[in-house]
Amino acid sequence: MQFWIKNMQVSKKPETTRTISVLLCDSFSNHCLANAIEPFRAANTIARTQLYSWSHLSLEGGTVTSSSGLPVETSAWSDAAPRGDFLFVMPSYGFTDLASPRMCQVVRAASERYATIVGMDTGAWLLAKAGLLEDRKATIHWDEFTNFSETFPSVMAVEDRYVLADDIATCGGASTTFELTLELIKQHHSPMFALEVAALFMHGDRLDLHDPFHRLAPGALVQRATTLMRRNIEQPLTIPALSRQLRTDQKVLEQHFRAEFGKTPLSVYKSIRLREARRLVELTNLTIAEIASRCGYQDASAMTRAYRTEYSTTPREHRSSIEIS
Repeated sequence: MQFWIKNMQVSKKPETTRTISVLLCDSFSNHCLANAIEPFRAANTIARTQLYSWSHLSLEGGTVTSSSGLPVETSAWSDAAPRGDFLFVMPSYGFTDLASPRMCQVVRAASERYATIVGMDTGAWLLAKAGLLEDRKATIHWDEFTNFSETFPSVMAVEDRYVLADDIATCGGASTTFELTLELIKQHHSPMFALEVAALFMHGDRLDLHDPFHRLAPGALVQRATTLMRRNIEQPLTIPALSRQLRTDQKVLEQHFRAEFGKTPLSVYKSIRLREARRLVELTNLTIAEIASRCGYQDASAMTRAYRTEYSTTPREHRSSIEIS
């Protein structure tokens, strides 16, 4: 049995595998590479099916070495698949020298072969040099922003963390690469699934609720709220108590959750607890009663009813299906 991510239910409905090619250049950032690929790997792990596949390319093939000395074996661009969903263009240091006529030709050709081209770190420079960013919004590593905007005046350079359109995207560095990848997972599947992926990396788990003058943007407010939820699973907070800890009005919190998830904070909290229950069902030998207690339910029958509603199966049936497969 596989999880159908759209509704997060156990289903036999097959998922389409999205294909990703990563075009690496010498002195690429392995931090950026990991932040690009690891969320997709985590998505596959959570879904227990291959939602994403990826391959590493370079112009000539062979070993490409990162700025910190990490070697990565790549296939040559000439051997790449004729079609794909995403091409991640990933230079880092020395990007101006990499913007050769051959590289520009490859990037332009790639725009006809891939549904979406993504310039990561300093990748926007190569995309702009190839003429793909004319009259379009784009961003780049902020150390290079001024140089980029002056060199390519026809590009609408913006100091955003990432810029995402259907056919082209750019982001500014390793941390923004992670954010862009999460946004792609969110669009492909659901906000709740992206939240689950983010939780594996403790993304957004840093809390600072002691600053009396703090003011949170809607996205940051939702992120801190879900962090508090994940930290209080065994003994769940009430939504009024959650709002007080966040120093926000409960109605405001509910508005932001509906905008982000299409759900109330209470419903999201319940889903977070049930996802922890599912994890414990899959990965431990704890009894259903023990799992219920760890996930904030007073008895196993209450959790079983909620679990069936969320996943269209009971915890015992789910565990049995895993053991059989």
